[in-house]
Amino acid sequence: MAIDKQNLEDMDTILSHRYDNGADLWATPDKRLLKGAPFSTFECALYLLELGMSSDDPLMKTIADLIFSTWKEDGRFKIYPTGGIYPCQTAIAAKVLCHMEYANDSRLKVTFQHFLDTQYNDGGWRCNKFFFGHGPETEYSNPHPTLNILDAFRFSDYLNNEPVLDHAVEFLLEHWVIRKPIGPCHYGIGTLFMQVEYPFRNYNLFEYVYVLSFYQRARNDRRFQEALEVLKAKAVDGKIIVERVVPKLAKLNFCKKGEPSALATRRYNEILDNLKM
Repeated sequence: MAIDKQNLEDMDTILSHRYDNGADLWATPDKRLLKGAPFSTFECALYLLELGMSSDDPLMKTIADLIFSTWKEDGRFKIYPTGGIYPCQTAIAAKVLCHMEYANDSRLKVTFQHFLDTQYNDGGWRCNKFFFGHGPETEYSNPHPTLNILDAFRFSDYLNNEPVLDHAVEFLLEHWVIRKPIGPCHYGIGTLFMQVEYPFRNYNLFEYVYVLSFYQRARNDRRFQEALEVLKAKAVDGKIIVERVVPKLAKLNFCKKGEPSALATRRYNEILDNLKM
């Protein structure tokens, strides 16, 4: 399928940053794959896919090889050369590889099992690193890594067939009620969350509704429906208007702040299609 000229321009801009972090493919020489936001290895792979680059493109295959080079036999991904391996890091690696059509890879099957074996008692996933000290709110899981893990699982046979994932969905639906910052990294639902951010990078209304719409456990739930109605109210003539974008991406055509985005609208229409299932 032909790629729109403006999308090709955006691809060229993203590719122009591929050596920014000292090595190829937006990585650092020691394989820090999440460094350099918003032009990190993981983020740029997702942007290129969003803009229409095929997972079969040689560049995407090379990116996948780089990510898999950080995979450990226990299913985790070590995306930083030193320090611990945190669930959020494995979550983003698995998510990106699933978007790149590797959900059936034998290594990711180990990663999926790792997630199933390490779910926290509230249904989400969390790490034991406390940037904000210890408080009652840090006893919760981290919502955004949990959402990323559900995003990865939606490409697998576990989708709508695994009680563990229903528990994770319930955790995120309950956060819609709690609203306050929770988890060791203090993810909250407030003013910034309610702004439509695109492309998907942070914990926000649009990505929250999008990912949960794939889960039967969420679709008929009152809390999901409330979040969906908030998102629907933001659409103008059925199109999604980007309310928030990281400044370094502001000049890209596909995500201009204050303007309708055809690709964001495509994701919105996926939500509506999922509701018909």
